[in-house]
Amino acid sequence: MREDQEQMERQILSDWATFSDESRGREHQIEPCPRRTCFQRDRDRIVHCKAFRRLGYKTQVFISPEGDHYRDRLTHTLEVAQIARTIARSLRLNEDLTEAVALGHDLGHTPFGHAGERTLNRLCGDIGGFRHNEQSLRVVDCLERDGDGLNLTYEVRNGIVCHTGTQHAETPEGRIVHFADRIAYINHDIDDAVRAGLIVPADLPQEAVRVLGATHGDRIDTMVADMVQYGEMEHDIGMSAEIHDAMMELRAYLFRAVYAAQAREQAHKVDDLLRALYVYFIRHTDELPEFYKKHMSRDGDRRVVCDYIAGMTDRFAVAKYTELFIPRSWNIK
Repeated sequence: MREDQEQMERQILSDWATFSDESRGREHQIEPCPRRTCFQRDRDRIVHCKAFRRLGYKTQVFISPEGDHYRDRLTHTLEVAQIARTIARSLRLNEDLTEAVALGHDLGHTPFGHAGERTLNRLCGDIGGFRHNEQSLRVVDCLERDGDGLNLTYEVRNGIVCHTGTQHAETPEGRIVHFADRIAYINHDIDDAVRAGLIVPADLPQEAVRVLGATHGDRIDTMVADMVQYGEMEHDIGMSAEIHDAMMELRAYLFRAVYAAQAREQAHKVDDLLRALYVYFIRHTDELPEFYKKHMSRDGDRRVVCDYIAGMTDRFAVAKYTELFIPRSWNIK
């Protein structure tokens, strides 16, 4: 069945797609699955890992929002995967590889979103800092499966670590995820910010609205259609200058009107909480879970403490802080 699917890829996919039977392979060689291609297998390994399940309790933008419809890191990931798959299928690229990269791209994100990431980066500055894309790779390489890692293919790992920053993924499927990530968060963060009352649709830059559309669905459709047209013409991943400029104008607006407001209101609280946890566990490494303690000789105390905190969900971090630093009342009989 796997060989049939690999042959179908040869018949269906574009000549600039990444073919499963040409993967650069895994760090530790294993027997091929009889039913799934290597990229399908990677997708399944990601979906079933613990870090993926924890995404459902990690902040996307709004910290501890009161409401059921705000995005969290898991719903963001699913939206990225949906957008990326649509682009990949339209261009006849490898949809399985695209989906695996999209589902794994944020596995290393901290609790409390980018506020948490900034705090850990400051705390870990002298050991290389902290960047969530690099931590996502570390999760799949070193932390999942009790320290053995998921042993993913080179192409999926490359796409995960290159989904943000200046280094571009080597495969077109990985580069799709870079754009799909931005398309997803720009649009759903506008949606959530309107729901939160931080902005109203009339506040959005009008030229960007004119180019991209006035609604959530219209904007996504415009960006996706533009990427498909660009890919068909250039056999590469990108956007036309007009659409890209409009997208970046919306992104800049969100940084000014939404992300900065969240930072002013909550960042110092996140910083105090995570800093307190970090200092405590550096001083009390004996209280770390056994999984982390056994890797201290390999990775060093500070990196292991960083791993532990980065893997926390928002609610677990708050509960741990409460346990360690908030006095509990005595029940005197």
